[in-house]
Amino acid sequence: MLGSSVRKRGLAVAGICAMLVVAAACSDTDAGGPPAAQQSNSTPGASTTPGGTTSNSPSTDPAAANVTVTPAKNAASVRPDQPVKVVTSSGTLENITVSDKDGGKVSGSFNDAKSEWTSLPQLKPSSTYTVAGSAQGGDGKTVQISSTFKTLAASTKLKASVAPLDGETVGVAMPIQIFWNNPVKDRAAVEKRLSVKTSVPVEGTWHWMNSKQVNYRPKNYWPAGTKITVNIATQGVNAGGGVWGSASRQIDFAIGKSVVTKVDVKKHTMAVTINGKLARTIPITAGKDGFTTRSGVKVIMEKYRTKRMDARTVGIQPGDPEYYDIHDVQYAQRVTSSGEFIHGAPWSSGSQGTENVSHGCVGMSLKDGAWYFAQTLRGDPVVVTGTNRPMTTGNGWTDWNDSWTKYKAGSALA
Repeated sequence: MLGSSVRKRGLAVAGICAMLVVAAACSDTDAGGPPAAQQSNSTPGASTTPGGTTSNSPSTDPAAANVTVTPAKNAASVRPDQPVKVVTSSGTLENITVSDKDGGKVSGSFNDAKSEWTSLPQLKPSSTYTVAGSAQGGDGKTVQISSTFKTLAASTKLKASVAPLDGETVGVAMPIQIFWNNPVKDRAAVEKRLSVKTSVPVEGTWHWMNSKQVNYRPKNYWPAGTKITVNIATQGVNAGGGVWGSASRQIDFAIGKSVVTKVDVKKHTMAVTINGKLARTIPITAGKDGFTTRSGVKVIMEKYRTKRMDARTVGIQPGDPEYYDIHDVQYAQRVTSSGEFIHGAPWSSGSQGTENVSHGCVGMSLKDGAWYFAQTLRGDPVVVTGTNRPMTTGNGWTDWNDSWTKYKAGSALA
């Protein structure tokens, strides 16, 4: 009997010891350490699942903060247009950051329960990212989050140059122009990353001029005084053809007063309306036969207090009776890429208001030229009528020569 009693007590003690071993194993898991069997196959404090995610705190306790990070820890060749996701199975996430090697951070947001954080799909190609933060589980314990991954290498990257300039004040006909350093094959994917925000409601649309330029204009001229923000969120975009967006930009600019100019070549006049009121009608001269001034809606592209005008730039060589080389043309404002300007022209004062004698430019007195120069901004419209020579697309900022319906059709999302 005694032997039987001792054996029972021994079994009881052994059972208690077994329970203590199990409890100890559970305690280790609760503290964030994976079971020994997992430690032999994964990085301490993290395990990789078949779905390409990384769990920073695998645990069998449902109240523990088991955190998964996508892309997986040490993943390579991650697509830049995929979001980063951090999810906890219990509790809440805190202070989640995703940053590149230069310290640039990727924007993201939590869900309402703060159990999931998702970034915007705007990663840089050829970059290394670090995911950091913490999670507090339902058991009250905090788990630190740390993971790294690399995005795919891209030899061809997309970058943007923009007009107008950041902080510039421009005229009411100014188109937003984005020039890409490489051709865009997937225009719709890129256009989805572009947005325009205005201080007052304005209807507008993007219009692709070609694979390396996309413009934006409103249906009607911009309202005077409008504040505009252009967001070019193209970092990480797949532009097609192996081209990936490597940067995003934001441009803020403003619209000045409304200055609308109407040139009537037949009547030899130029009417300038400021904020809806006729401010001045100026006698002018325009292009003579063989050098007819183009009709259409032009936009002031550049302004020069003094500009040299050499006829060789338009194909007229020295020795030709039509050759000219004037070093100090005053109050010159370019309205076409091909060389039409509005400027002061004292040499044609006897013809201004009566006949057209220029090589295509609109000329006026120096007094009127100085006044007009002081009123205008880059981006102001100049509407020319009275000739049978039309504007051609791309010869300057020609966005306003298309109907609204045709211009909208130039959007990749139309």
